[in-house]
Amino acid sequence: MELFSLAGKTAIVTGACGLLGQQHCMALAEAGAQVVMADLQEGPCKQLAERSGDKHMGLGVDVTDPASLEQARQRILERYGRIDVLVNNAAINDMFENPTLGRKQSMFEHYPLEMWDRSWKVNVSGVFLCSQILGSVMAEQGSGSIINIASTYGVVAPDQSIYRDEAGEQTFYKSPSYPVTKSAVIGFTKFLASYWGHRGVRVNALSPGGVENGQDEYFKHNYSNKTLLGRMAAPSDYKGAIVFLASDASTYMTGANLVVDGGWTAI
Repeated sequence: MELFSLAGKTAIVTGACGLLGQQHCMALAEAGAQVVMADLQEGPCKQLAERSGDKHMGLGVDVTDPASLEQARQRILERYGRIDVLVNNAAINDMFENPTLGRKQSMFEHYPLEMWDRSWKVNVSGVFLCSQILGSVMAEQGSGSIINIASTYGVVAPDQSIYRDEAGEQTFYKSPSYPVTKSAVIGFTKFLASYWGHRGVRVNALSPGGVENGQDEYFKHNYSNKTLLGRMAAPSDYKGAIVFLASDASTYMTGANLVVDGGWTAI
């Protein structure tokens, strides 16, 4: 079990206040790491860190702003002296709040360019900048693990039929930006693993499946029927994978995409 220990390691999780971000932080903390919990608003990050214990740190960070990331790196190094794990979790997944517009706006034919650009800025450029500014610390120290959160939709195309309700009405479409940007994250993972392999930095992607989080019953039913395990993921279902990729248990693994999806992509 010592292979899975993160005692003495410093980990940073972006998008830490989100549904899965909180679980990633919890998993790393439970494995012994001192965790920097980073998100746009510092207040909630500090509250999250305080609930986890004195050795953790809450930090306000904009992953699309190099100056914000430079400042974060300085604060982390001043307190901990090193960075051992980076979880690039911050991302945008389109939401269409207005149901009367959602179906039309989510269609490729009408999908707004500004939503496409915003997703690329956060989901791809954000991963690039975090890896460049925070990951370079690992390259300098000769060790580290970067975990890029991708998606099953970076591996296979969305099944638009699961967004049809009980009457067969298409409530909305999975828009193009999330699948395409998550595919790019997987490609970037391979590039960076190749680039920094000789510096002792491992870079892997984790592709989670859909997480149950109060969705409509028709959607949960449609999604669950496409998985081999017959259910959506619980938020805690990815904790083991995060610890595995962060720790020495995966010491000979780099450039890989670990798919944890209940069998969604197996058929």
